[in-house]
Amino acid sequence: MVLFKTEVAKAGHFRRRPARSIPVKRAIIPAFAVALLTATLVPALAHDEHSAAGAPGNPKQPARTVTVVMSEGDGTMKFTPDRLDVSKGEQVRFVLENRSTLPHEFRLSTVKDNDEHAAMMREMPDMKHHEANAASLDPGKTTDLVWRFTTAGTFEFACLIPGHREAGMHGTVTVK
Repeated sequence: MVLFKTEVAKAGHFRRRPARSIPVKRAIIPAFAVALLTATLVPALAHDEHSAAGAPGNPKQPARTVTVVMSEGDGTMKFTPDRLDVSKGEQVRFVLENRSTLPHEFRLSTVKDNDEHAAMMREMPDMKHHEANAASLDPGKTTDLVWRFTTAGTFEFACLIPGHREAGMHGTVTVK
């Protein structure tokens, strides 16, 4: 719908001309898009910085290297190893190897946070992760993740692709 504005012409006659709504729309739409992107991206970016399990590590600093293999067979899915003990403040470089025929992920967090994220994954099963505490891997692929454990406690690493965690694909990190 085009809006019109009435103005008095010099001769005293009324004439109609289109209102200046188009330039306003051109300004509002990009502003709305920026606001929407900011509202969705800022929490996502903040999400992959720190968690209860610690903080992203510094790849340039020394770290203990732990290779974690993702596999499945005989109706189960698993991480090997599925348990790890670390010291508070320790930095670990996880080398993640997907030796299976299915895509998997590795997500390090609290059980509660992983439960919440698993519910989200059921709604969006094709979600891929490339965060400081999580990585998605296609079959045959390898990646690494460097993490500093800053808080004592027990944390979970799990594959939250629907059905994988339930099939046994989870493990624990105990920080002392």
